[in-house]
Amino acid sequence: MPVDPAAIAQALEAQLAPWHKAIADPASAQDVILDRLLKDYAKTRYGVSHGAAHVSSIDNYRRAFPVQTYEEMKPTIDQVLRGDLESLLWEPPVGWAITRGSTKGESKFLPMTPTDLQMRVSAGRAVMQFVASTHQFGVFQGVNLNLNFPSVVGTVTLGDRKVEYGYSSGIYTKHVSTRTPVRSLPTQEEIDTLGGGKTVHDWHRRFELAYERCKDQNVTLVGGVCSTALQFGRYLRRTHGIYPKDLWKTQVMTLGSQPGINTNYRPSLIALYGPAAIREIYGATEGMFGQQRDEKRAWVPNYDLFFFEVATRRGVKMLHEMRPGELGSLVVSTPVLPRYRIGDVILALTPPYFRCIGRDHWWTPLRYAWQELVSLNLGQL
Repeated sequence: MPVDPAAIAQALEAQLAPWHKAIADPASAQDVILDRLLKDYAKTRYGVSHGAAHVSSIDNYRRAFPVQTYEEMKPTIDQVLRGDLESLLWEPPVGWAITRGSTKGESKFLPMTPTDLQMRVSAGRAVMQFVASTHQFGVFQGVNLNLNFPSVVGTVTLGDRKVEYGYSSGIYTKHVSTRTPVRSLPTQEEIDTLGGGKTVHDWHRRFELAYERCKDQNVTLVGGVCSTALQFGRYLRRTHGIYPKDLWKTQVMTLGSQPGINTNYRPSLIALYGPAAIREIYGATEGMFGQQRDEKRAWVPNYDLFFFEVATRRGVKMLHEMRPGELGSLVVSTPVLPRYRIGDVILALTPPYFRCIGRDHWWTPLRYAWQELVSLNLGQL
């Protein structure tokens, strides 16, 4: 990254330009993405079986390819695990991402291809957009407090070779750190050496590593899972008698994996870390789908990377076609997964802003309404 502020601003704008252009004209951007995805799907047996090469419109795509959940895609994913790559993939996987067990208590297990992995680097857009819009270039002079799961937990055998698998949050951080100006401590490799355990003891070891590596550093950024950032702050208070705000002047926190980060959890985050800006990231094991663009407390989709649909009461429509206040279940098309129902309920706000309000359950809208009332947010951006 250049040292001169003007040069930094120019470099950031160049990286963010495709996102900004897509936000300005999401319909055109989504047409381009669908065309690109279909050309790649046509190289797989799954795509051939659904006539990917002959799909010429969004309506044709919906008729040809069914919406699938993880459970419905799992037999095909299992074929890839057995070494039959062409059943779903058009390029060899470079690794596998697993979740923390949100699907019926079990981890999802999903392949990552080189194209897919490159798109996951978009996790860095939240901090780049923050710096570009505020000119707080000092963010890049410090480090990101890395509190993520391991990026490598083990290996699986695909045909005659082994590939690594790990948690998606750690994988995001590892690759964002190597391809953007953001430097993370502890490094993902240091976290990986502690293993993939999920017990309280395992997390305390990671937290202690983070404290030792960062206590004398200039931590300007905290990124990752919201609940983990909260747990780390409380751990410091219990174990070392200090708060993160006593150690660092954090400028921005880019957090995800929980609804209500900007409303329900903001007071606790500020109490622990001080008056940092909070920028929400919306992503999952399947991809990094959006991030907060400005002070408005909602995220904006990565229309230049993924194809977004949503299943509403009135049927399936494009995400950008949703009306303010409308709810729906998100359906994404990624380089690996065509028309994948991710299982999240999306609320449309004033374009181009959205919120994920929770998992796809009947009570999710009711719980969201209650939380908005309790937090006195009342649907405000």
